[in-house]
Amino acid sequence: MAIAVKGAVSMTLENGPIETQVAAYIASSLQQDVPDVVLERARCHLLDTLTAILSGRFLPAGEFGYAFAAAANSGNEATFLGSTWRGSLEYAAFANAMAAHADETDDSHIRGRLHPGCAMVPAAIAVAERENAGSEALLKAIALGYDIGARANIALGYSSPRTTIFSTHSIGALFGASAAAAALMGLTTKQAEALLSFTVQQTSRLSYWNRDPDHVEKSFDFGAKAARNGVFAALLAKAGMTAPDRPLTGERAYLAAYAENPKPDELCAGLGDRFEILAASIKKWSVGSPIQSVLDAIEVLFGGEPVDPATIDSIEVRLPSNRIHVVDDRHMPAICTQHLVAIALIDGRVTFASSHDEARMQANDVLALRQKVRLVPDDGLTDARPERQSIVTIQMSNGDVKRHHTRVVRGTPDDPMPASEVAGKAEDILGPIQADRGQGLIDLCLYSDFEIADLVDACRIDIEARRSYG
Repeated sequence: MAIAVKGAVSMTLENGPIETQVAAYIASSLQQDVPDVVLERARCHLLDTLTAILSGRFLPAGEFGYAFAAAANSGNEATFLGSTWRGSLEYAAFANAMAAHADETDDSHIRGRLHPGCAMVPAAIAVAERENAGSEALLKAIALGYDIGARANIALGYSSPRTTIFSTHSIGALFGASAAAAALMGLTTKQAEALLSFTVQQTSRLSYWNRDPDHVEKSFDFGAKAARNGVFAALLAKAGMTAPDRPLTGERAYLAAYAENPKPDELCAGLGDRFEILAASIKKWSVGSPIQSVLDAIEVLFGGEPVDPATIDSIEVRLPSNRIHVVDDRHMPAICTQHLVAIALIDGRVTFASSHDEARMQANDVLALRQKVRLVPDDGLTDARPERQSIVTIQMSNGDVKRHHTRVVRGTPDDPMPASEVAGKAEDILGPIQADRGQGLIDLCLYSDFEIADLVDACRIDIEARRSYG
């Protein structure tokens, strides 16, 4: 979905190869005027990603990332958010990104086929902290990352996420993290061109992450390696390391190696006018993306009120055929459709805590209702636009049939959540782990011209409160 800002003035890019145009945009991005609507969305994605980091900090991927980085790194440049630990730029970005995609709380970009925030925001915050950048610079760098990362994937021309062995999630996130870090380090156009080469050479794309049963290497693949490698690429370029020309469009370069249907013009199309952060999605529910529309449907059908399982005979959930395997009877609660449907009906709503309560997967009432849930692959939904639609049909014991087809998912560009709703999601997640600090972080992200040190401080976690968090 291409979204241009009405009245925005496109930046005049330098003439020359596409690489030069992209590099010039990166190098000058913090000096350009950015529409208020773009900065406002950047604030929402900043808050949403920080919320994912602070909650993911105590999930397996986040715990591993923090422990590994704390033991392996040296340096005192940036903070492992939610703690007092500090380390080098690369390790801070790595640890925070492992936490950011420790589960399914973070944002996504449908057309770009990536989770941008979990890589780009940790990279940007780490560099911003070292550079003591202000809030406007950080927000512009985040928006830049979404612009460059999404375009890097779109230019590959993949017809669907299932037609290639290469995972776009691992590619665009790295390009975006590199760009955000480069802008905050103040790279010149020449240095930014070299950055693109170092970025290309560090891409890793194999999609066997979808066999990861624990969502730990997946956090590395989607976020942590992109954040770490992006920061490292910017450091190499800043130090003056040289590189071959035309790493994106030249012989044996990026598009020649990886593209299915190369679209080189997409690498710089609409820069300064079409802002990809406006085409990104913030999840309403802290669960896997294909389940968002299912929970939307249940909320519509029952108005957020609990339902007595005894009044339900059967539940049919139709999902796109190419996505159903991601969320069908999985062992993790946040990506198991059958489990989450049962929770939504029994509780009336799905919170972060309930969608991550592993013990409840064995509760008798939940297991009994799960047996009534049947998932059905639907080729028509695969081709439907907007993407990620679902149809939920519930046969009630009294003979009534309740059915809802969710065509537009809440939180996507076609039905975006306002800042107040993003804040509500953050309150649900942060309340139990930050005590009275959560609202301070929300206010800083959404409404303040903050200092980076204050933002980092507002991310501190109440460890005692966390220990009792369900």
